[in-house]
Amino acid sequence: MDIRAGIIVIALFAVIGAFLAIRAGILNYQAARKISFYSLRKRYNRNSIYLFLFALFLFYFAYWLPTRGEPLVYQVFPPSPTPSLTPTITLTPTITMSPTITETPTLTITPAVSDTPTLTPTPFLPLAIEALFAGPVTPNPNAVFTAIQFSTEFDGVNPVNPRTSFELPIDTMYGGFDYNNTLPGVQWSALWYRNRELICYETEPWRTEWGTGGIGGYTECSDPIGGWLPGQYEVVIFMGYDWKTVGRFVVLDSLVTGTPTFTVTP
Repeated sequence: MDIRAGIIVIALFAVIGAFLAIRAGILNYQAARKISFYSLRKRYNRNSIYLFLFALFLFYFAYWLPTRGEPLVYQVFPPSPTPSLTPTITLTPTITMSPTITETPTLTITPAVSDTPTLTPTPFLPLAIEALFAGPVTPNPNAVFTAIQFSTEFDGVNPVNPRTSFELPIDTMYGGFDYNNTLPGVQWSALWYRNRELICYETEPWRTEWGTGGIGGYTECSDPIGGWLPGQYEVVIFMGYDWKTVGRFVVLDSLVTGTPTFTVTP
């Protein structure tokens, strides 16, 4: 059982205890009505009030624990993600020689990485990212984001010459998007993956100057774990715990050119 599951179990026990306290308070109040002695009846009524107050405390504790208490637990026991990076990219040129009278050799280069990104089944926030939240996590359900456009240059409003395939070397990659119906202060996150391994991220409360809608939103990654390597990349944007949009691109190794050799037989 992980920390999140344990917190949920404790919150459920607190709710059950609150219902038991309410039931005991009702029974105690009913018993007090049957007692003819004033002082004893008053004591029973006072105990009923204490039980009701204790039930209210348990209800509040059950609400506070998963919303406020969980980040405090992660500060004491911080999770430690260990991304495993083992990309293996090989560029295998295949030269097929067909000597003829016209002397036209054929050169075929087959890169090991194809421009066909694979889909991530269900985007989710890692616990290590949730532990860094500093703002509310309940976004506007009507908040929308456009598709992410990628480029190695950004003019302050839009990515320059966006595309889905890039070649090394790369210094910084930008992902631009437009947005609407966002709420300032709500935590938002952008997670960068390479071959489904987290390599870069940013998470912070949505700034007031960004407003509730506009153009020119972007996320950037300049120092991914392991550096920029050939592979399939994916960027997922969340508002709170809700993912809003996904973008994908491919990074290819620098293409090499071969020098064909052939023999002419008259």
